[in-house]
Amino acid sequence: MTKPTEEHAARFDEKAATYDESASPEYRRCADLVVSHAAPRPDETVLDIGTGTGAIALALAERTNRVFGRDISEGMLEQAREKAAAAGIENAAFEKGSFREPNVDEPVDVVVSNFAMHHLADDEKREAISVIAGLSPRKFALGDVTFFGTPDPDEPFYSPEVDDPATVGILADALTDAGFSLTAVERVHDQVGVLVAEHATANGTAAPDAEAASPETDPSDTADHADPDGIETGTDAASEGPIVPDEGGAASHEE
Repeated sequence: MTKPTEEHAARFDEKAATYDESASPEYRRCADLVVSHAAPRPDETVLDIGTGTGAIALALAERTNRVFGRDISEGMLEQAREKAAAAGIENAAFEKGSFREPNVDEPVDVVVSNFAMHHLADDEKREAISVIAGLSPRKFALGDVTFFGTPDPDEPFYSPEVDDPATVGILADALTDAGFSLTAVERVHDQVGVLVAEHATANGTAAPDAEAASPETDPSDTADHADPDGIETGTDAASEGPIVPDEGGAASHEE
């Protein structure tokens, strides 16, 4: 991690009120894909880590039994609570928590996260994924800044002073080492994507065959895989829109 937890939390406290307006098209597309792939059942419990202002958590709350939104920024959490109250959503609870300390003491069925894990160093990502695996969810949908090749140093989709993105391969290895089976890889941008994994032993059943979801898959075969209806977007996943770095919305809320 490039900055202490407290500094990350303070940064997002400051930008919480305008965060939704600053989100880039790629960020929004990832959020859509995470919602679509999460696909919780009506009786399930979802954990959203790095929930921010609650966009994904609130979209999923309308489809499932209960949602826990966790973030290190109280400012972000307050925005999420206000949005939930305004929408009359009562089955979403927003509290402090992080990848490595999710602050959940009951079983969860689906874990989601969008643009939150890339603040962690690679060994910290592995630790975080191990903690998530320990919750025994049947599925984990992760949208994040992640490299499908060598990133263009002139157009980074992140801020090196606060971000530490991994390659798709590193994330895939961490997921499989933690007992997950990779079931989908979505390329939104050369430096942005969604990985979906299912727990090999969740509910006592084996995850589906994930051979086609290998990170070696041609990115063109995975982009624009879904067109979910969970969160509004104004830009197609592969569009050539402006790249907005961390300070413009492609940011994490994690420790």
